[in-house]
Amino acid sequence: MKIVRVQYTTTPQFAPINQANIAAIVQELKELNHPGIKYGCWLLPDGKTFMHFDQFENEEAHQILTSLESFKKFDAQLWTNGFEVEPKLELLDLVATTED
Repeated sequence: MKIVRVQYTTTPQFAPINQANIAAIVQELKELNHPGIKYGCWLLPDGKTFMHFDQFENEEAHQILTSLESFKKFDAQLWTNGFEVEPKLELLDLVATTED
């Protein structure tokens, strides 16, 4: 299993665009319905800091996410529009969960 946590801060002007791009990723993932991909994103109280938390059954599942057209658009626009705080990526190890 691969577990990834990413946090970054966008500009206030880009935050709504980023939210729409993330919604497009979620929609594409729902349509794909891959059992080995769990994807979530949260917006922190400042309205511009995003925290993504993703779980993949393996590296191949992670590559499926990053190959989605919606993900490519999200990634390109995010890096083009700049950050107030650049992404911090952390790979986590699962200790315990209530999920199967």
